[in-house]
Amino acid sequence: MNHWTEIKISVNAKDIDRASDIANVVVPYGIYVEDYSSLEQEVEDITHIDLIDEDLLKKDRSKALVHVYLEPDVSPSEAVAFLSERYNAEGIEHSIELLDCAEEDWRNNWKKYFKPIQVGKKLLIRPSWYENYDSDDRIVLNIDPGLAFGTGGHETTKLCLEMCEKYMKPDDSVLDVGCGSGILGIAALLLGAKKAVGVDIDEVAARTAGENAELNGVGDRFTAICGSFTDKVEGKYDIVLANIVADAIMFLSKGVKDFMKDDAVYIMSGIIDTRGEEVKASVSKYFDIIEEHRDGGWVCLAAKIKA
Repeated sequence: MNHWTEIKISVNAKDIDRASDIANVVVPYGIYVEDYSSLEQEVEDITHIDLIDEDLLKKDRSKALVHVYLEPDVSPSEAVAFLSERYNAEGIEHSIELLDCAEEDWRNNWKKYFKPIQVGKKLLIRPSWYENYDSDDRIVLNIDPGLAFGTGGHETTKLCLEMCEKYMKPDDSVLDVGCGSGILGIAALLLGAKKAVGVDIDEVAARTAGENAELNGVGDRFTAICGSFTDKVEGKYDIVLANIVADAIMFLSKGVKDFMKDDAVYIMSGIIDTRGEEVKASVSKYFDIIEEHRDGGWVCLAAKIKA
């Protein structure tokens, strides 16, 4: 039997919200949080009694745990390196433990939490296995994220999609840097873009993006590329999307402008709000910020090349 890897992250209880948000960037499903810091109050609010199991009462209230579950062909070392880097950058004290867990425990269970989601004014994102739904006259984007990040449920993806819907014009060309499941580029095509290119350094992500494009009937206008966008991508685009992390956005911004038309819009998401000003200062060396949206502790920026 294939075994998943459980990454067990211990942090101070006061940091649990930020820690779980960062973990959510590694994988958008198969996560759960243990936080007993306000156990008595939560039980009282729900049950209106103060009888709590003794084992729960013995839990360390000063600490909280984030459990992340990775499929067999996802690299635990890369995930741990990313998490450690992000937690260190945020000043979050942490310890990380790797454990084996049975595939069946997590392979499908996360799917029950992923239901159709309305995004922006026009889109409905539908998991490919969800049969009974009402589109409400919205454009339906069918998605099977597989191992790749991007279900549409996370604030970073929703922010990016809403900003894309606002700035994209009919027949625009779109480049999605770090495309994950391909959700952003595919959404752009369904909203009227002429062509979209999704590029990701992860081979599984690039393959998943291509499969999702076919699932939505836009495979002929979507190109999935595995590798570095500066090496693999050609041409200039009307919209460039980057739903990644703050450090990657700052690192890539100088190179991104070489792939943008003169009046193109660069939309950046995946930025934790505590680093929003830092990212804006860095990006502003090359771009003028034209809009900023925030949601659930995340920041999304839209920018144009400096005149």
